[in-house]
Amino acid sequence: MSMFCYQCQEAAGGKGCTGKGVCGKTQDVAKTQDLLIYITKGISIYSTKAREVGIVNKEVNNFIVESLFSTITNANFDNKALTERVKKGLKLRQEMKEQLIKAGIKVGSAENDNWLSKLLKFAGVKTKEEENLHEAATWFADNAEEFSKKAEKVGILSTENEDIRSLRELLIYGLKGMAAYLHHANNLGYDDDNSHAFMQKALVSTLNDNLSGDDLTAIVLECGKYGVDVMALLDKANTSTYGNPEITKVNIGVRNKPGILISGHDLKDLEELLKQTEGKGVDVYTHSEMLPAHYYPAFKKYTHFAGNYGNAWWKQDKEFESFNGPILMTTNCIVPPKNSYKDRMYTTVATGFDGVKHIPEGKNGKAKDFSQIIEQAKKCKPPVEIEKGEIVGGFAHNQVLALADKVVDAVKSGAIKRFFVMAGCDGRMKSRNYYTDFAKALPKDAVILTAGCAKYKYNKLDLGDIGGIPRVLDAGQCNDSYSLAVIALKLKEVFGLEDINELPISYNIAWYEQKAVIVLLALLHLGVKNIHLGPTLPAFLSPNVAKVLVENFGIGGITNVEDDLKMFMGEK
Repeated sequence: MSMFCYQCQEAAGGKGCTGKGVCGKTQDVAKTQDLLIYITKGISIYSTKAREVGIVNKEVNNFIVESLFSTITNANFDNKALTERVKKGLKLRQEMKEQLIKAGIKVGSAENDNWLSKLLKFAGVKTKEEENLHEAATWFADNAEEFSKKAEKVGILSTENEDIRSLRELLIYGLKGMAAYLHHANNLGYDDDNSHAFMQKALVSTLNDNLSGDDLTAIVLECGKYGVDVMALLDKANTSTYGNPEITKVNIGVRNKPGILISGHDLKDLEELLKQTEGKGVDVYTHSEMLPAHYYPAFKKYTHFAGNYGNAWWKQDKEFESFNGPILMTTNCIVPPKNSYKDRMYTTVATGFDGVKHIPEGKNGKAKDFSQIIEQAKKCKPPVEIEKGEIVGGFAHNQVLALADKVVDAVKSGAIKRFFVMAGCDGRMKSRNYYTDFAKALPKDAVILTAGCAKYKYNKLDLGDIGGIPRVLDAGQCNDSYSLAVIALKLKEVFGLEDINELPISYNIAWYEQKAVIVLLALLHLGVKNIHLGPTLPAFLSPNVAKVLVENFGIGGITNVEDDLKMFMGEK
């Protein structure tokens, strides 16, 4: 089998993609991504040991974060760029090895078998001679043919035991989601080396054949702890830099000037684009996960920040066409572009697509140069209007806590009977219309707490309000699911409850890719139980691993709106 991937919700047949990814990635891209993850594990063997003697290599930290990020679903489809990243990883691994040798550690020598035996045990190596490191730390090639051969041997299915494979992949997908959020925080100058250390140690653990299912489960749950830390760090980075999100009405119509459409999650890229387009006669619109940028005070000063265009990521093949102007993809999710707008599309950082122009990082700490996008935009027609009106958002934790008295009074009076956390991802499957129907069917005394692009299934419905409190409270991007946890913990404190699960909050979460995985693990770490995932449970959960999650955390799937509502409301 030349490729196998089941990391996203749309895995073919609910089992896995083998010929080509449903996302659009080719076999070559899938295999190169597998090899890249393998190389990051090898680098992590050295960096984990280096940390024990006080050596922290920030270039390695950044490389591992960006490599994990670039293999997230719908982020990078550019095999040439991914191959270059593999080559860079092999070079960095060698530099890391040399750094250890300079520190007096003779890597690969029996003279140092004291530390080496510990490392080998940690990495799960089964060799006759202890001086041999795991192949992830020693394998080398310098051509595409050898890369392809190796990739076929180190992919997901190279782990034969189904349950161990499931736990390893669950951990890796959590790390990928964590890396995405840590990357955004890093862009704003915020970092946490403890999170880097855990990532690298966790990557090494996936090479360890001596770890049991219980051992791996413990590391998976520990990943949730670091997921909370990273989301809190990103929240701090965003709010310290751009202010706390405020209740905001966002225009969803268009103006009569040419525009640039920016999608993804990276607020730093948006800031730089807004600065460079100021006074240029070009408007800037957000798409999909960039919508919540409108809630931040710092961006409201830009009069050419026009509004939000369109809906969730999967509709971009139609909406990018009608937008007319250039599109900047700062992160996933990319749908393979049509030729009709491919020459207007740009990627940056960890994203990429073959034949699509890529905006590199600025040199010597300078901002990225978006002049090419701006000049192209000036020559384009204004966007075609696809809808009119406004949508309201900005209900992150600081804003909701400012309304805490009003919310608590509504709960105490019975005006609000239950909150439904409907955060997560949107996707192409028709079965996801379930979430629209679910929102419509909720009792009028129920409030939806949301974050992520899952909101596009219901954020334009007229669901009204409860005493002035909107029935859809949008906290922001998927990483802002942290806000929902902060709100829940605050309500727990206000009502004097011992357990967060005693709150009148139900969790009906839609998932799609790996950032949803780290959000799930973070919620489990915070003690939240009885979370329901849909539209299907992850293909990478083996029956036994799924059973553990069900028995210990009450994880469940979805059925139909009527029966699920009865279940959530405690009705028979």
